[in-house]
Amino acid sequence: MSQPNWDDLRFFLALHDAGTLSGAARAAGVEHTTVARRIDALEEKLAVKLFDRFPKGWSLTAAGKALVPHARKMEESLHGLMREASGTTALSGKVRVSAPPAVTAWVLAPRLPPALHRLPGIELDLRAELRVTDLMRRESDIALRYTRPTAPGLAVRSVATVTYRLCATEAYLASRAPEQWEFLGYDELLQHAPQHQWLEKIRGMRRCYMRANDLGTLYQATLAGSGVAVLPDYFPLAGLVEIEASLCPIKRKLWIVMHEDVRRAAPVRAVADEIIALFTSVG
Repeated sequence: MSQPNWDDLRFFLALHDAGTLSGAARAAGVEHTTVARRIDALEEKLAVKLFDRFPKGWSLTAAGKALVPHARKMEESLHGLMREASGTTALSGKVRVSAPPAVTAWVLAPRLPPALHRLPGIELDLRAELRVTDLMRRESDIALRYTRPTAPGLAVRSVATVTYRLCATEAYLASRAPEQWEFLGYDELLQHAPQHQWLEKIRGMRRCYMRANDLGTLYQATLAGSGVAVLPDYFPLAGLVEIEASLCPIKRKLWIVMHEDVRRAAPVRAVADEIIALFTSVG
């Protein structure tokens, strides 16, 4: 048995987590043949079979299952080393911020430039994502989330309370009675959102004219006079009117989340402070 390459173990965990070669390849940013080749190399070095190859997918062997917790500990130790190292760096480098797409496009992107001018050594990597990124694996350094995480080792703080408004253009509302309204709603990716559930309740049997997985798309469609939509309060009302007869009661807290170790890094702390100050100033 020879000493395994850490990269081979990384691909082993990627395949275990994704469940398929194609999923592991997407997560690692490589071709699926690269993942297969790395697993073959790891098995050869360890002199043990880790996966059974079936036509419909790969399945962990007993030896592979036994290796998972050890590989995970190595992964966590390596990420811990990287976090500690990043804490000693100067106020420079890349800081990755993950946030819901609408928050990224309509709050962070237009309002953070003054902060970036105060931090000339920092490159901001803004990631508009619906999924929850893994802070332990440093998929992002800072995350903004509507759900408060409960996992240990995370620093969590509420930065804003987002309210919602039922909106349409004045011309649209003047052209038809409420029973004739057509609605613009969320697609299946956002059906869990409480504001969507409220909209579906008040819509009743009235037509849903359009669905989308992006709030910016719904906002633009509403501005174009396509129908009635429930929109977050950070979208400007210019060109729209709030339907006061159906006030939306939904309020959602927005949380800023960091790994306890990562937030000690000077660049991450500086960007986090600017984001918190941004929401404080507009709140």
